[in-house]
Amino acid sequence: MATFMSMRPIASRFRASTSALPAIARTYSAWSVKSYEFIQTTEPRPGVGQITLNRPKALNALSTPLIEELNHALQAFDQSPTISAILLTGSQKAFAAGADIKEMSTLTFAEAYTTSFIESWSSLTTSIKKPIIAAVSGHALGGGCELALMCDILYCTETANFGQPEIKLGTIPGAGGSQRLTRAIGKARAMELILTGKNFTGKEAFEWGVAARTFPTYEELIEGSLGTAETIAGYSKVAVKAAKEVVNKSQDLPLRDGVEYERRVFHSLFGSEDQKIGMKAFAEKKKAEWVHK
Repeated sequence: MATFMSMRPIASRFRASTSALPAIARTYSAWSVKSYEFIQTTEPRPGVGQITLNRPKALNALSTPLIEELNHALQAFDQSPTISAILLTGSQKAFAAGADIKEMSTLTFAEAYTTSFIESWSSLTTSIKKPIIAAVSGHALGGGCELALMCDILYCTETANFGQPEIKLGTIPGAGGSQRLTRAIGKARAMELILTGKNFTGKEAFEWGVAARTFPTYEELIEGSLGTAETIAGYSKVAVKAAKEVVNKSQDLPLRDGVEYERRVFHSLFGSEDQKIGMKAFAEKKKAEWVHK
């Protein structure tokens, strides 16, 4: 979770941003949102909430104020009755080039430990129940790589630049990189990358199972990510939430316990209205009209 760029001090006060979202992300509804300093939010498709990291001069380097804004926006989308899926992205040049080194460089052990420094960076993995898609273009290094790995689905351009270069700064990944990257690509390859600080491309991320899909261009990446998010948003919110829950449990439980957990959730969905609606619509060859109950 590091960046090699020199960062300016950061103000923790929120203020409206003046930079524009990618042109391809059109606004679907006039959603009233909080004005942010380091991120932008919009609803580009029906049922889809988009969060764009917005520190262009710092290549979207992650800082505590940015993460606070990100967590606030994620919670707002998670609680919104009109949003069913969330897209998290950066710019064409950088998803997030790492963590803000100036914020960390003077920290002592006591300060980091007693304040649980960067613990809040992982909030999206435990508190957000709706699916999050990461659309990665350009640099996703250190904390940026870790943030992408926290998301439920990872899409990227073929030339995206991933890595955990913390070793070059005399430290190690601190926001889950050593754990999630190892689970994604295996111990041997993760050990090599973390011990050497070597980067890997979007093409390699797809080949190794880190990314679900790759795209030739940034525009195709955003369009493809929005398409997937819109598809997910078109299904029952009850079933989507349950599906995310059981897949995530596969990372925590032994196979036998995971299968048992899945079966219990599967059984529970027979108590939902949407299960009856979905199966009836299938039998009648009609489109299901979900009530999300």
